[in-house]
Amino acid sequence: MPLSLAFVTISAFIAAHTVSALPQATSTSSTLPTATSVVKGLNYLARNAGKLYFGTATDNSELNDTTYTGIMDNYLHFGQLTPENSMKWDATEPEPGVFTFAAGDVIANLAKSYGMYLRGHNCVWYEQLPDWVTVNNYNATGLTAVVENHVSTLVGHYADAWDVINEPLNDNGTFREDVFYNTLGTEYIPIALKAARAADPNAKLYINDYNIEYVGTKSTALQNLIKELQADGVPIDGVGMESHFIVGEVPTTLVENFQAYADLGLEFAITELDIRMELPETAALLEQQKTDFYTVVNACLSVSACKGVTVWDWTDKYSWIPSTFPGYGAACPWDANFVRKPAFDGIAIAFEGGSI
Repeated sequence: MPLSLAFVTISAFIAAHTVSALPQATSTSSTLPTATSVVKGLNYLARNAGKLYFGTATDNSELNDTTYTGIMDNYLHFGQLTPENSMKWDATEPEPGVFTFAAGDVIANLAKSYGMYLRGHNCVWYEQLPDWVTVNNYNATGLTAVVENHVSTLVGHYADAWDVINEPLNDNGTFREDVFYNTLGTEYIPIALKAARAADPNAKLYINDYNIEYVGTKSTALQNLIKELQADGVPIDGVGMESHFIVGEVPTTLVENFQAYADLGLEFAITELDIRMELPETAALLEQQKTDFYTVVNACLSVSACKGVTVWDWTDKYSWIPSTFPGYGAACPWDANFVRKPAFDGIAIAFEGGSI
């Protein structure tokens, strides 16, 4: 889907969809604050602020929840979708050379039908790999062919933007040891990026990682990698800043760091934003979370190379945080009952150019 077709205009969409189409949930709690903003939608605000989208990750199992889809399937709120799992290696090529796109196509078609931008996630990652990739003891030639075939087939099937390389670095800036690095060294990165460019000359090719959002060792290492790729003529268009943060611990050097990537001639996006808190929720934590979401979105607005913001699901009902970080949760702008939290206000105020 070409970029020119990936978006419907705000005016055209509003003409066909009124705000009354936005489902409203009723809070089950009278003890915690909820959002107060009355806005058409966060994607509407993001587009008006000059960004391409405000988006969300989603997963196939969630699409059976009609209350969930009633909110998500609305361009006023969301202008971009990222499949959480259905485009990963184990889901798309479970056996050598045998590709299945059924689950990924569901989300891709959903994005297309609503004029949403689609982010492919992901091509090469150290996790969620089928055994045939990790235990076959490929030599460099064999694994190169495997990577090239997987990437080219995947990128050739889906359009828009791709997290071609996902999480290649350790927090200390060294390269993560996995089947790709252990067999090919750093060459697996240009191999994958070149295969992606050959498959789709128009796709935006990204490296996506966490703990690269602020000035520090890991971010510097990624910038050095990008400089090497550029010097070698390897295609690279952008960087995905995952942005899995903790309430009260959002980095203070976001804008400075974002500008460093922009200075390399790259675009970037905030790709997996959530801001978790230690449970139980309190009014004070929710207020700090509101400020934190504002800070992140405002940082994106401060650097023109930031193309958009994607939350790693929009409701606490389907957040990955509680199962991964025991004792933490409430990381999304909507709560588990689909009620807008103060965090929603923080995002809206930032996109509207206000202050808190």
